[in-house]
Amino acid sequence: MSEKQRTLAKEISLTGKGLHTGISVTITFKPAPVNHGYKFCRVDLPGKPIIDALAEHVTDTSRGTTLVQNNASVSTIEHVLAAFHGLRVDNALIELDGTEAPIMGGGSWKFVEAIKEAGIVEQKEDRNYFVVKQKITFSDEEHGVDLIVYPDDHFSVNVLIDYNSRILGNQYAILDTIDDFEEKICRSRTFVFFHELEPLFNKGLIKGGDLDNAIVILEKEVEQSEIDRIAKLFNRPGISTHIAGILNNTELRYPNEPARHKLLDIVGDLALVGHPIKGKVVATRPGHFANTRLAKIMRQEIKKILSKRDIPVYDPSQPPVFTLEEIKKRLPHRFPFLLVDKIISLDESSIVGIKNVTFNESFFQGHFPDEPIMPGVLMVEALAQTGGLLVLSTIENPEKYSTYFLKIDKLKFKQKVVPGDTVILKMELADVMRRGIVTMFGQAFVGNKLVLEGEMTAQVVKNK
Repeated sequence: MSEKQRTLAKEISLTGKGLHTGISVTITFKPAPVNHGYKFCRVDLPGKPIIDALAEHVTDTSRGTTLVQNNASVSTIEHVLAAFHGLRVDNALIELDGTEAPIMGGGSWKFVEAIKEAGIVEQKEDRNYFVVKQKITFSDEEHGVDLIVYPDDHFSVNVLIDYNSRILGNQYAILDTIDDFEEKICRSRTFVFFHELEPLFNKGLIKGGDLDNAIVILEKEVEQSEIDRIAKLFNRPGISTHIAGILNNTELRYPNEPARHKLLDIVGDLALVGHPIKGKVVATRPGHFANTRLAKIMRQEIKKILSKRDIPVYDPSQPPVFTLEEIKKRLPHRFPFLLVDKIISLDESSIVGIKNVTFNESFFQGHFPDEPIMPGVLMVEALAQTGGLLVLSTIENPEKYSTYFLKIDKLKFKQKVVPGDTVILKMELADVMRRGIVTMFGQAFVGNKLVLEGEMTAQVVKNK
């Protein structure tokens, strides 16, 4: 039997302080319709902007996961999303009257309790799983980070953490099935090392941190005067002297609570895939950056699947978004290297262009005289120029900027392009542009047949 999507039976609210801001915020969970997914709403801002809980909207992962969309942000959302993901709730609207979700004890159990109090109801539509068909990886060799997702018939997570700490040691945590989340994972709290407290405080962070919502790990015995000094910074008197270990002898809820919390973070961050997952996650030294990068890779796999179902339709009778002359105002390319004839679709995250291929193209003289085939490198260039138009459409005075290739990944040629073909060029943003760097996923079609696909990274540079 197929599984049905689920949402809340009624709305429910909680109030608490943000871990980093220390500011009180009220968070409200509301039922949502099928295929809604998780969305945040900043009710304190004009127009109550919506932020989709999707990996492409992640902008910061330094001490939690932050999303930005529609000129609004919401941060430290991983514990909230872990609760929904862990209880297999597919659709919810999450309203906040501040920029940061409340820390509520440093784990997910307060959110789990609220969701259960509100009640969970089945909906009419089937759950739409992302089924992992082949191994998906993210690695950071410099920091010893490896995240791998293997094909499986259900979602599970294995985590190994190693902080070169004699107090923590190497720790493992395992979630064999998402149904074990409430019992085995949701109560695990966030943790921090004692020596990190002052640097974090100086950065204006962890203003809402205390011994009720975080485990503080002391690597070595510290003089009482030093403990008192740090306690005064956080207005937390009464922390007593003790040997290395867990500050103030806080009782751990599990022997491997830090590893379980890292697993909790993975469950929350992978909720940003936008679909429940069927796959086995094996993570070594994970963190929010690696988790969300893996989620972005999985989002790209989903977009590839959807793109194959959603081939752009070219109707020559419809007026273009950009004519050739308008393209020439935005791109520096000219004959024989301008490889986009017009743009037929453009929005904030995707673009569709057209390249009409005729036997008069100069490259057919040598490629090949007896069997004219459009060179693959020029097909890639046509996609790149189309992507450049997408990126430049978001910039003021686009004629003053150019885009340059940095990297091409997972490039696949599926079919020849020959004289007489009309190539449909589709590019989609894979991530928000940061510091002039942007990654896009491109596909080229002839009719309803895919001829080329790949991921491209480019840099936007102001012309001299």
